[in-house]
Amino acid sequence: MVDIDKEMEAASLGAGLDRLWALSGPKVKHLCTDYPADAGTPVFTIDGSYTSRGWTEWTEGFLYGWVILHFDATGDEEALELGRSLTRDRMAPHLTHTGVHDHGFNNVSTFGNLRRLMLEGRTPLDAWELAFYEQALRVSGAVQASRWAETASGGGYIYSFNGPHSLFCDTIRSVRALMVGHQLGQVLMGENDERISLLRRGVEHAATTAEYNVYYAEDRDIYDEWGRVAHESTFNSNDGSYRAPSTQQGYSPFTTWTRGLAWVMAGYAELLEFLDTVDDEALDPLGGRAAIEAWMLRAARASCDFYLDNTPTDGIPYWDTGAPGLVHLGDYLDRPAEPHNQYEPVDSSAAAIGAQGLIRLGRYLMARSDPEGNRYYQAGLTVLHTLLGDPYLSTDPDHQGLLLHGVYHRPRGWDHATGAVPSGESVLWGDYHLVEAALLVQRLANDDPYYTFFGGS
Repeated sequence: MVDIDKEMEAASLGAGLDRLWALSGPKVKHLCTDYPADAGTPVFTIDGSYTSRGWTEWTEGFLYGWVILHFDATGDEEALELGRSLTRDRMAPHLTHTGVHDHGFNNVSTFGNLRRLMLEGRTPLDAWELAFYEQALRVSGAVQASRWAETASGGGYIYSFNGPHSLFCDTIRSVRALMVGHQLGQVLMGENDERISLLRRGVEHAATTAEYNVYYAEDRDIYDEWGRVAHESTFNSNDGSYRAPSTQQGYSPFTTWTRGLAWVMAGYAELLEFLDTVDDEALDPLGGRAAIEAWMLRAARASCDFYLDNTPTDGIPYWDTGAPGLVHLGDYLDRPAEPHNQYEPVDSSAAAIGAQGLIRLGRYLMARSDPEGNRYYQAGLTVLHTLLGDPYLSTDPDHQGLLLHGVYHRPRGWDHATGAVPSGESVLWGDYHLVEAALLVQRLANDDPYYTFFGGS
């Protein structure tokens, strides 16, 4: 389990953050300017060079979001201009993409961050430019909300690119698109001019995910364990009844794919923060603030607890907690992760996402005088501290990635391996989320405005 450094503070990471930003700028600006536009979106590296391969173009927003966040952290005006121009020129198709569950990944990372920077006064206020960002976010939230399937119990969910039967745990972080749209006053217009609340759909999706994708040691199956996460829940699309857990990128439906676990950790922690901005009157028809916070907090706690209990001491998980080769590693939870082992890969991208979830949940609980808050918070700092050092931070200027030892799709064998298992490569969401977690902690250390997807005022 994770060996939490109880002396860790945000300021303790200062040297690691400085090194990160020095490496980040050349890498991200090179990708933004030199990666061929007709080659598709960068997804993962092969021998240190980014290449394109994916089911959908779900990572483009991470590239432009990364360069925007680099400006946020460093004041690099060249990075800002790249982020602004690339978002303007290339992201429009993502706004009206009806075939994916990825709007929170692509559009909040780009249009959302640019809006936030302007509202924070970090970039000059331009009324038309701000309106452009906000209009994009309204459209994105409504389009994402339209990808909707109903459950037999009367709830519903944003269904994955697999179709109306499929609920991915990943999508909990695309709910942010609906919440920003709601914040901006947007609704989804349906048949006969029905006005469909984005807040309602966002909350209902989060409730369905918490009920079916997150486990609470309640004997749903013989593998039910506090905080275990199923990548996918499947439903009968004829009547909305729940059928079974499933997975696309994990080892099995009854084990935990750790990147999916991390999406849940970060997603619910962020949604809890967002609820603080919503009036009670808006939440009352959805079950009321107390009830919504209770089940969101339960999902956040359970997933974070599972991560801490099922991850090696340095905070870097293997790609799936039930991966079959782990048996050959002995007591692998009692020592740091071994990215160059011969049996199963680690996934540093899961750590980058999960660290942010731990930090956010910790701060949320600390603000409520919950004694567990400090534990989660310092666990997140501990994980990030590991990622900012060797062997995870990519210091080679010829390697295009920033965070080493990420994994994309282990079951399909998409990841590049020079040895027995993939190692030494980067994935674009890992790079983005390392930068996002680093920015969050840098702002905490400097007592700057708290970094949120709905931020700015």
